[in-house]
Amino acid sequence: MPPTLPNFSSSVKLKYVKRGYQYLVNHFLTFLLIPLMAGILLEVLRMGPEEILSLWSSLQFDLVHVLCSVFLIVIIATIYFMSRPRPVYLVDYACFKPPHTCRVPFATFMEHSKLINKDNPKSIEFQMRILERSGLGEETCLPPAIHYIPPNPTMQASRGEAELVIFSAIDNLLKKTGIKAKDIDILVVNCSLFSPTPSLSAMVVNKYKMRSNIRSFNLSGMGCSAGLLSVDLARDLLQVHPNSYALVVSTEIITPNYYRGNNRAMLLPNCLFRMGSAAILLSNRRKDSRRAKYRLVHLVRTHKGSDDKAYKCVYEEEDPQGKVGISLSKDLMAIAGEALKSNITTIGPLVLPASEQLLFLFTLIGRKLLDPKRKPYIPDFKQAFEHFCIHAGGRAVIDELQKNLQLSAEHVEASRMTLHRFGNTSSSSLWYELAYIEAKGRMKKGDRVWQIAFGSGFKCNSAVWKCNRTIKAPTDGPWANCIDRYPVFIPEIVKL
Repeated sequence: MPPTLPNFSSSVKLKYVKRGYQYLVNHFLTFLLIPLMAGILLEVLRMGPEEILSLWSSLQFDLVHVLCSVFLIVIIATIYFMSRPRPVYLVDYACFKPPHTCRVPFATFMEHSKLINKDNPKSIEFQMRILERSGLGEETCLPPAIHYIPPNPTMQASRGEAELVIFSAIDNLLKKTGIKAKDIDILVVNCSLFSPTPSLSAMVVNKYKMRSNIRSFNLSGMGCSAGLLSVDLARDLLQVHPNSYALVVSTEIITPNYYRGNNRAMLLPNCLFRMGSAAILLSNRRKDSRRAKYRLVHLVRTHKGSDDKAYKCVYEEEDPQGKVGISLSKDLMAIAGEALKSNITTIGPLVLPASEQLLFLFTLIGRKLLDPKRKPYIPDFKQAFEHFCIHAGGRAVIDELQKNLQLSAEHVEASRMTLHRFGNTSSSSLWYELAYIEAKGRMKKGDRVWQIAFGSGFKCNSAVWKCNRTIKAPTDGPWANCIDRYPVFIPEIVKL
């Protein structure tokens, strides 16, 4: 009987083989240059002083050659520095922490739903099933107007919520950074579903008595990915306005969008969306490079097609009874997956090491030439990033991205815990997640963070930040009084 071959998968630890391959490819130039430099050095050491002097004298330099060389170097350096984009720094940010009076435990939510939808028990049962599987905790908050029975979503109440969440976040940010409102040159406010007149950006300018020549923008109708769209707009403006500060405010106003009908697709947002807001201070001033927390490295925007399904993943509509609300389509995850693939294809070459890019290229060639049914290679983004902030839109979104990007439980911990503690705060959720990582004391100098946002349209936007300095766990912020309790175990189903 022939001897059996050893089980190489168990006798040789393949992970070390992969690490060796990665180290070799990523440091290929180093391995190539070291022998070359060593050979040149040995050759110089073998030469005597007379040979070295003879070699030097054989090189004929005159004043014209020297001046031309210096002039060329100056021109190249000038073109290089003028064409480089201005660095954009994230000086600091602040997140709104809802008061305890706005808490909506599951029992309270279901009791109110039973009173509001007493004529439709199926809608009540549907909302209970969603809550049981949502991944939300007992401390998420809804605005005061939604606590009334029935809810009172007036324009005055909506503006009251906007003032509460936006002004609280900005006040905290100004206090943390020590800058004055009149120092801000650019203001970008994004809120998808509440777009009053005067605008929210005008409300902020009036409240803080900002300069009359401030460049103010109000973005609406762009869904949960609008936070990074606002950062992108602020970045573009900072490229053409030197020595400036930009204030970005991301929020979603829940009050006018609470749905009281029986359409299940429109009842779903009632169970997931909660109040929240974030204020972010960006700068292109070089003096802020030391005190700033992060530097913006890349920002990629992708928009999934123009087909009807993409536009109707997340949208506002009116039901047959004339009641308006947000609708979430069953095609949401499929369209989000396609948008994510487009975003990965764009951002991958910008951030991935050479070893991962080669594996992706070889797999792509193999699929084109040999086996079209072969599974595409998913790059290991853990080699490019230390931290991940995935939009806390719902448990299914986080699960799907964790599976597709092959992330560990710790990599998606910030997203899951943010969903549990604050719910889906729309465009501001990414900043609550970043605050969680900082509150855990995990952010070190040089760490890279990948923020991934999804929104209606359908959009997938992502930003890459690099940490400028090791950040100590803050004593304030949205996680200050509860970070010691996290992470918590979140069961698949919470029986109500």
